[in-house]
Amino acid sequence: MSENVVHLHKPTDPPTPDTAPTVLTVVPDTPPARPIPLWVRSGRAIKTGVTHERTKSTVRTVARHGLYTLNGGRIVARRTWDGRTGSRYERMIRAAEAAGNLEAAEEWEERLQRFRAARHHRRMDLLHSPVEAAKGVAVGAGMSIGVLVALGVVMAISTGHVSDVITPLTATIDFIALLIRIVQIVWGPALTIAPFLALLALWSVGRKQQAAPNWALPANVRNGEGEPITPSIVVKALRDLGVPALARAIKEMGDAGASMLGPIRIAGCGVEVDVTLPSGVATNEVQGKRRKLAENLTRHEHEVFITIPEAARTVRLWIADSGALDEPIGPSPLVTDETMTANYKTGRAPWGQDLRGDAAELSVYQRHLLVTGLSNQGKTAALRALALWLALDRTVQFWIADLKGVGDWAPFDGIAKVLIEGPSDSHCIQATEMVEDAVEEMNRRIEAVRKDPSLVFPPLIVLVDEAQKAFMCPAKGEDGRPYGGAKATSRYFMAVREIHNQGRAVDVLMWQGTQDPTDQNLPKLVREGAHTRASLVVGTESQAEMALGAKAVNAGAAPHLLRQGQDKGTLVVASDGIAIPAGQSSITVRTHFIDDEPAAEIAARAKALRDGVATLRAIDRTEERDPLADVAAVIGEAARLRTDEVLKRLHALDTAVYREWNNGRLKRLLEEHGEEPKKSHGVMVVRRDDVARALANRDANGSASAAE
Repeated sequence: MSENVVHLHKPTDPPTPDTAPTVLTVVPDTPPARPIPLWVRSGRAIKTGVTHERTKSTVRTVARHGLYTLNGGRIVARRTWDGRTGSRYERMIRAAEAAGNLEAAEEWEERLQRFRAARHHRRMDLLHSPVEAAKGVAVGAGMSIGVLVALGVVMAISTGHVSDVITPLTATIDFIALLIRIVQIVWGPALTIAPFLALLALWSVGRKQQAAPNWALPANVRNGEGEPITPSIVVKALRDLGVPALARAIKEMGDAGASMLGPIRIAGCGVEVDVTLPSGVATNEVQGKRRKLAENLTRHEHEVFITIPEAARTVRLWIADSGALDEPIGPSPLVTDETMTANYKTGRAPWGQDLRGDAAELSVYQRHLLVTGLSNQGKTAALRALALWLALDRTVQFWIADLKGVGDWAPFDGIAKVLIEGPSDSHCIQATEMVEDAVEEMNRRIEAVRKDPSLVFPPLIVLVDEAQKAFMCPAKGEDGRPYGGAKATSRYFMAVREIHNQGRAVDVLMWQGTQDPTDQNLPKLVREGAHTRASLVVGTESQAEMALGAKAVNAGAAPHLLRQGQDKGTLVVASDGIAIPAGQSSITVRTHFIDDEPAAEIAARAKALRDGVATLRAIDRTEERDPLADVAAVIGEAARLRTDEVLKRLHALDTAVYREWNNGRLKRLLEEHGEEPKKSHGVMVVRRDDVARALANRDANGSASAAE
């Protein structure tokens, strides 16, 4: 039997193919792996367990429900405290004052007074309630026993058993004993269960209010309202906007739309990002879907602003932090800094804050101003804040007509040379005459500058609040011209237009505040004559265009999208006198509210800077001139003049006084002093001798009256 030899080592000389033996190669086993230490395995197991999604979910659930109970207790305690005290009313008063809503503040203050009176009444009743309660218990027990005994007597008579007299009383006592036994049985378990029921109630309150940190809330809530703005969220919001070309372009982009976005920058109480739209998508398609875009970004409509910068096919989104715009801004520097002064030419009024949280300061130098909006939204407060700042420049003069007449401009008594307050037609007439006087002052300044170009005049601010009343005034002058209206015959309209045309050259400026703008109460030529146009909330987009101009609205200005009542004091401003981000035509400003008391203090500081101003409460031109002497002066050495020539010369002498004079008015003047115009060659004339006799008659009558 032959044996096969297995060589374990390879020979030095390789065998020939015929004689080569079969070779078996033995591969050694892999050495065993080094054992992992117990502490490493334990650490990995702990890490896996701690970071597992199920563990995270469990921790969030436990924390959430525990905090529901804890914070539910806080909510119940807060509600109880609010119900027992006036803290809720005080909180609402502070919020209304911060928002500048004085009417709401007064209403809440009245409610607080009623609450305190009712609480005092209840506490006084508690002093007498023990005695009254004891009397009530005694009388009730006596009556109950009497009724039961009477019922027993009836039963005894009916059955013939005397013992039935106490049967109802005995039955009642047995029933009361049964109730006591039931309470004794239930009392122990009730005491044990009551704390758990109380905790359950607190948990229910906390759960309903979602009273837990955001990280502990369920995923569907945690990723909802107020989530941080990230590139993916912005792209998703744009994709779901309902613009087919935009959604299709985002889908086709290799980076899922990220290349459309510029950097997301923190801007005040929100963030700002520029979005370059793909070809085929117009900027107005995004602008027109502001509400849907805001909701896609988990924001309210008023928390997203869309503007058009200079770059082509680009929209700029400003997205507020959730709820940030509902927080009031700080007080005006005019209130906090008693050393503040103003400079009409180089200074800027601290008006408020823009949406980025930066100070919004307005230059009023040689700029006509228009502030408009719906009623009770802060128009007067915004105007007054500017005027209070400018009053700290002692060189500035004010002529003010407040056609609301409720005292908003009372602090300017002693600062303004003219202060008209009242809503009637007579006040509108006085306001019109005030503006016409400003036109005369403007013309006087222009004429003086022509003679001496080096002359510099003090700034004159002609301010009319509630100007829509002046435009709508139905009264007419003696010459038949209406005071109001929007035609060339309207005295107020034409006076404002003249100031708009030439006033800034000699620092005569027109400031107007008007509400609910229409073509009737704010004519096109007047609103377009203002260099600074600001609008609070208005009702429609067409009104927004009236207030700010179509260009600003097309570029994103949207006062019609502000919230009435909630965005009081928030203005959309179109002006070169305020810093506006490059490429934008408007800026949104949250104005500082200055209450009446601090306004009076600021006005007192302004008065201290001045030498003293005698404020006229009405304009009476008849006392400024002597019409009869003026007629004699314009006739001069001529023996007679035609009446129309006399009127023409009187008008040239003082347009403000004699603008309304006509033949009838001139005739009455002479008749009052015993003379009258006469005809010469068929034409009415005024004779120099007749006027001289009229003057003599007047002087004689005056001397006789003095002698008496």
